[in-house]
Amino acid sequence: MNKYLLLGDKLSHSKSPEIHKIILDKFNDDATYEKCECSINDLNKLIDDGKKGIYKGFNVTIPYKIEIMKYLDIIDDKALKIGSINTVKFISGKAIGYNTDYDGFKKALEFYNIDAENKNAYILGTGGASKAINSVLKDLNAKTYLVSRDKNKGDLSYLDLKNKDIDILVNTTPVGMYPDIDKSPLDLNIINKAKVVVDIIFNPLKTKLLKLANSEYNGLYMLIYQAIKAEEIWHNKTYDDVSYLYEIIKNNREAGFGGQNRYAALEGTALK
Repeated sequence: MNKYLLLGDKLSHSKSPEIHKIILDKFNDDATYEKCECSINDLNKLIDDGKKGIYKGFNVTIPYKIEIMKYLDIIDDKALKIGSINTVKFISGKAIGYNTDYDGFKKALEFYNIDAENKNAYILGTGGASKAINSVLKDLNAKTYLVSRDKNKGDLSYLDLKNKDIDILVNTTPVGMYPDIDKSPLDLNIINKAKVVVDIIFNPLKTKLLKLANSEYNGLYMLIYQAIKAEEIWHNKTYDDVSYLYEIIKNNREAGFGGQNRYAALEGTALK
């Protein structure tokens, strides 16, 4: 049986196993996909185990998207340019790194009909996800700025936003993610300056930031599409049912993303 893992620090909120189970069923892969909460000191052994054939692939999330790069044998050109990894594939004893966050965010912008060309885009956070999002926006000819509370990491501080013309604001930090759903990375005065607000958090689907901005642009579509691209890399196949999968996960979120409802959805039963 093939085995896949999601590597991260705190994963209780993650819905990735349920999403990947649906795709694995579609690909007729009798596999397991499990969460693996690990420390930075575990990464080397996990990669070695993958090279030995114990695992077929990994997804990587906060806070290891950059750190894991040092343990890989090969890094895809796009991921190398971005400087961040969220997908690992094992082939013939080699660990190969990819970035599908890029694909997920780019597809989400298309889904939400957000035009980034010649826009001033401000990205909150400087971690692995922000690197992919920054790369997407630059490739779409936006003028991008990384915003950080640490003056040594970003282009700007949060206070600098008070004097900026913000066309697009993207939150890549975990502020507002479950269980701390009453927090926002910014106050209303700055949020109101932004014409478009995107939060890549997907749990909850409407963070406090999005509520204050009256925006529906959450991270669920990005999450689903980056998972699809990872599965396509692992299986060398194309997954065509993107809209179908999105509706299943979106409609099923309040039922816990799992159990009988998931399998009913696969059989075509409408979910409420």
